[in-house]
Amino acid sequence: MKEVDIIIPTYKPDAGFFTLIEKLNRQTVPVNKIIIMNTEQKFFDRLVFGTSFFEKNRNVFVTHISKKEFNHGATRNKGIKKSQAPVFVLMTQDAVPGNEFMLENLLKPLQEEKTAAAYARQLPAADCREIERFAREFNYPADSRVKSAKDLGIMGIKTYFCSNVCAAYRRDIFDSLGGFIKHAVFNEDMIFAAYAVKAGYSIAYCAEAEVIHSHNYTCIQQFHRNFDLGVSQAEHPEVFAGVPSENEGMRLLKQTASYLCKEKKKRLLPSLFIGGACKYAGYLLGKNYKKLPAGFVMKCTMNPAYWEQDRRIKSSAGIDAASGYGRPPES
Repeated sequence: MKEVDIIIPTYKPDAGFFTLIEKLNRQTVPVNKIIIMNTEQKFFDRLVFGTSFFEKNRNVFVTHISKKEFNHGATRNKGIKKSQAPVFVLMTQDAVPGNEFMLENLLKPLQEEKTAAAYARQLPAADCREIERFAREFNYPADSRVKSAKDLGIMGIKTYFCSNVCAAYRRDIFDSLGGFIKHAVFNEDMIFAAYAVKAGYSIAYCAEAEVIHSHNYTCIQQFHRNFDLGVSQAEHPEVFAGVPSENEGMRLLKQTASYLCKEKKKRLLPSLFIGGACKYAGYLLGKNYKKLPAGFVMKCTMNPAYWEQDRRIKSSAGIDAASGYGRPPES
């Protein structure tokens, strides 16, 4: 088995972080390095102070950055550059391996020469609410699938779906495609997957690799998240213009409503429709963010630091901030 490293961005990690590291170091495939890209050192120091964390986990290496430095794409790229492994895995701090075979199973699809990345199945946590539990099953079914350009006519935008909650990448392909987009408010994983598919590679969904990961977002949180989702799509028409995601969102809404009726849980339908309306409103505003006042954008986003970076990049490139929030040139 090839050497493998794992890169995890963290922010305000809690005790669950210890569980994640413990389970990663119990995988059937040994992990060479666990590279932590931590935002704001004080929160990490507070967690590990007085513990023997580093003595017990000598393969863990931590780099601290400030909140204003964090970026979904650039921060992950920096972590990846700290690894020399031919295969690396991206994870988030709130995902936990479902068993000791997660990593072994996740790496198997990458043995195929044309597979650029493989992502894991996300299972709901014990406290996951019913609507989100169904969404996990909708987005992460029990059957594995390898997706390529020939699937666009059938799967649409799902062809490009990939999730850095838990995803493995082949370094040779990743580097040849330029890595993740450097300045990304969201969706750096899906944008990379789209570029890979367009370049003739495939993306594997590996249902046998399981992680526990779910959220009980409020309607407001869903709004903010989907606003950033809409922004990411508006910034990359070369990826998303020909494969709109609205149909997929409507399909999820209809199937969830059908499921709730079948399970005699109609009392949850108002929550489903209100949540769906908040998601769509956020997404629609995000898609049209260039028409919005800067102050309103800051109220809608889940990631204010991204827009501060956007202004700094524009300023250094000599672009008038008053000209709007269009995507800045990459540096």
